[in-house]
Amino acid sequence: MKICTSIAEARAASRQIRAERKRLGLVPTMGALHAGHLSLVRAAKARCAAVVVSIFVNPTQFGPKEDFAKYPRPFESDCAVLEKEGADMIFAPTADEMYAKGEITWVTVEGPSEKLDGRSRPGHFRGVTTVVAKLFHGIEPEVAFFGQKDAAQLAVIRRMVRDLNFPVEIVSCPIVREPDGLAMSSRNAYLSPKERCSALVLNRSLQEVEKAFRGGERDARALVQSGRAVLAQEPEVRLDYFEIVDPETLDPLAAASGKSLVAVAAYVGSTRLIDNVVLESRG
Repeated sequence: MKICTSIAEARAASRQIRAERKRLGLVPTMGALHAGHLSLVRAAKARCAAVVVSIFVNPTQFGPKEDFAKYPRPFESDCAVLEKEGADMIFAPTADEMYAKGEITWVTVEGPSEKLDGRSRPGHFRGVTTVVAKLFHGIEPEVAFFGQKDAAQLAVIRRMVRDLNFPVEIVSCPIVREPDGLAMSSRNAYLSPKERCSALVLNRSLQEVEKAFRGGERDARALVQSGRAVLAQEPEVRLDYFEIVDPETLDPLAAASGKSLVAVAAYVGSTRLIDNVVLESRG
């Protein structure tokens, strides 16, 4: 397994891989790998001849009061796990390598970037799309794999790829959960045992919405109220948003029909967690 730290080195190695094996998959991560990340690596290996995993804690997607400084960075153990999984290359640049001094260019997807997490975290998606665009230019993958847990991010990246004509297929992979239902996240490590128990309410709230939807409820306001009522049972959990939106545009829906994204974000203690489920009408 090759480890590259410069864009030039990664580009040369990626081009050599494609010349030999043709189809190249990219799994962008910020490290602190868990089973959710590894599911992306396995999906990439199933569809591609070679897999590159990027590990880069991207400073431009963190706000001034967010957790950039304390974000976990277990690089050596991440490398060991990826080698065991059969990744072909790790791209692990420094911030200075990804953002040269004096850079003033950003990639912004107007509209979707101001919704859901983008509304709560101004500038967040500008940082995400800029770094993902840089990764696409540097690695030049045919396919890139992202987790459904970051549904808003997925919608923003899909729109960027479409609008800028990137020759990259975007593959969404299912949310991976702990046995008790908590969506896997690197930030789960911040939770105390008590907070970890409280965090389960996010998934319970989504399950309540699913239950109401299966029972025939389609009014988005009523569905949201059913989910928020469950969240209100945990006073230690502070709601950021609970919305039902179109999964492609992130526009709010008046009624759940076709495919509808139910997305929730909440603070458990000082840790912000997200989760979601897609409702799909049949027939």
